[in-house]
Amino acid sequence: MIPTKFFVTKGQGKHKDYLQSFELALRNAGIQYCNLVSVSSILPPGCKQISRDKGVALLKPGEITYVVLSKNSTNEPHRLLAASIGIAIPADEKEYGYISEHHSFGQTDEIAGDYAEDLAATMLATTHGLEFDPATAWDERKKLFHSSGLIIKTTNVTQSATGEKSGLWTTVIAAVVFIL
Repeated sequence: MIPTKFFVTKGQGKHKDYLQSFELALRNAGIQYCNLVSVSSILPPGCKQISRDKGVALLKPGEITYVVLSKNSTNEPHRLLAASIGIAIPADEKEYGYISEHHSFGQTDEIAGDYAEDLAATMLATTHGLEFDPATAWDERKKLFHSSGLIIKTTNVTQSATGEKSGLWTTVIAAVVFIL
């Protein structure tokens, strides 16, 4: 059972109950009617990205659906939270790629997204022996990764939010959803 397609999605939800805020985030992401199974960080060889709309249309209510999911929640007023997924796709379609999950507090979309993207690219690069200095800025490492010919694409999907001022639960999610 190897996925052939994937799509990325994100969402947020706010509610007085923690579980309901998560459900609303899933609804916002369009995957609330699936039975989600979290898997780890490998993007199968040749797995093609499709649009969220096309991917959601392929899902059926109650379907067991494999996802790489990043989730974060707070009921602390005004607290910034983020959930991010990073993706590194190799140049050789016969090779596997990497997906990373990152969830944080106090980070903007850009910072959390860059961090997740960096994690995925670093995992892919180091499995192929590409050395780098971790103290080097992400933009510099990104150039190195792409110029090596090893990585054709890196990207991220990130959802951030600020905790509801009245103390409602706020949940954010970002996900890669696999299609079998």
